[in-house]
Amino acid sequence: MAENLTLILFLPLLGGLILALLPSDKPLLLKFWANLVLGLNALWTISLLGAFDSGKDLQFVQRLPWIPTIGAEFFLAVDGYSMLLVAMSAGIGFLACLASWNAIDSRLKEFYAILLILQTCVTGVFLSMDALLFFVFFEASLIPMFFLIAIWGGEKRRAAAMKFLIYTVAGSMLLLLGLILLYVEHARQTGFFTFSIPALWSTQPQGDLALWIFWLMFAGFAIKVPMAPFHTWLPDAHTEAPTAGSVYLASIMLKMGTYGFLRLVLPGVPEAVKQASVLWWMSILALIAILYGALVCLKQGDWKRLIAYSSVSHMGFCMLGIFSLNPAGISGSMLQQVNHGVSTGLLFLLVGLMYERRHTRQIADYGGLFQPMPAFSIVFLIAAVSSMGLPPLNGFVGELRILTGAFEMSVYWVVWAGLGVALTVAYLLWSYQRITLGEVSKSNAALPDLSAREWAVVLPLLLAAIGIGLYPQPLFQMLERPAKQIVEKVRPNYYAQTH
Repeated sequence: MAENLTLILFLPLLGGLILALLPSDKPLLLKFWANLVLGLNALWTISLLGAFDSGKDLQFVQRLPWIPTIGAEFFLAVDGYSMLLVAMSAGIGFLACLASWNAIDSRLKEFYAILLILQTCVTGVFLSMDALLFFVFFEASLIPMFFLIAIWGGEKRRAAAMKFLIYTVAGSMLLLLGLILLYVEHARQTGFFTFSIPALWSTQPQGDLALWIFWLMFAGFAIKVPMAPFHTWLPDAHTEAPTAGSVYLASIMLKMGTYGFLRLVLPGVPEAVKQASVLWWMSILALIAILYGALVCLKQGDWKRLIAYSSVSHMGFCMLGIFSLNPAGISGSMLQQVNHGVSTGLLFLLVGLMYERRHTRQIADYGGLFQPMPAFSIVFLIAAVSSMGLPPLNGFVGELRILTGAFEMSVYWVVWAGLGVALTVAYLLWSYQRITLGEVSKSNAALPDLSAREWAVVLPLLLAAIGIGLYPQPLFQMLERPAKQIVEKVRPNYYAQTH
């Protein structure tokens, strides 16, 4: 029962259906129910970490017929990589819901129902081992996020929501075409139609077909990551979304792009991935994202927009690790995706807590917060250091692992990525200085420090950042087999050459 992935997947959706039956004029009941469902879902999902065996591949497997005429199954399973993403998604989803307790005061039933539906959609992406089922959840997650931005967002929410939807739907259509080509090629090679992801890994298309499949799937996943120049929807969506929407976007939904590269692209079309021209383009785009995102952060006056652009830079690091095509880079990218979810989720939550107090996101409107809000300022400092990738917090071990893998490919990758690290330290320290240090203004002098509920929101992420930074070995053990499996698909002789 505890290891039933179907129940974990649909518990939030079931909670949403029950919430729809609750009276709309009972706001405390609606809030309590939504938080209870997502809290139980988080505890249940995270408890699976104790039952997970790092020495095995796919675990907790569930397979049922779905559309047998085309070879589609209801196929759920996790390996070490997806297990970490599912656990992170469940935990951060609950914290995003809890952070919304005072932030949302209109259409509460619809808001919390959408959060519960969104949780099922993003969980389904990471649990699905059938490519068509993966795509259904991948696409379905756009709908609740669109409504979160369009209904509860800022002044320009409708334009931001439409931009988000247009970009991501366009990418998804190209992704679907790439998946269909891979599906058809597998049937041509084997005579067997299936959307099973492990089966599709054995297809390995060649030549121009492999390149077509790669670039089509690249379009869908690169927009979701987002890689420059496909990132322009992200700052607007982040800035206009409510706090819960921003946290879901940054901490969870961006990982659907990198997850797609590692789950479908690298093992699905390895002959295309390891071509020199493809690796050149991927490294250039990743390095552009790292440097461009960091440079733009230095110019931002909007606190939330700064963190949004920082995600472009940080996800560039994850992409650089993926296309290092070695165990260090890939496992570092996997870990850094979790780290980014923790640190950037925490930063967005902190911005949301301050927006509830001051109703402004302009950095110039703050200053001197350390005097009235010392606890908040210390938490903000820890979150910033985590995002910088400095020891002893979680970002350091992930970035170090990525840079180790990148060095194996090219010293120039490390030089340019290292410049990105320096710029990250610069913009985060500068923003921290402007927000928390110096003289406090009259408008900020009487601000209340973190409440008990707000401590409940930020403390789990603080502990995760510190714990992963001090002792990342259990996570690396979970990631070792998935990373090795991908490397063996893309570079079959790698381990023979290095041992």
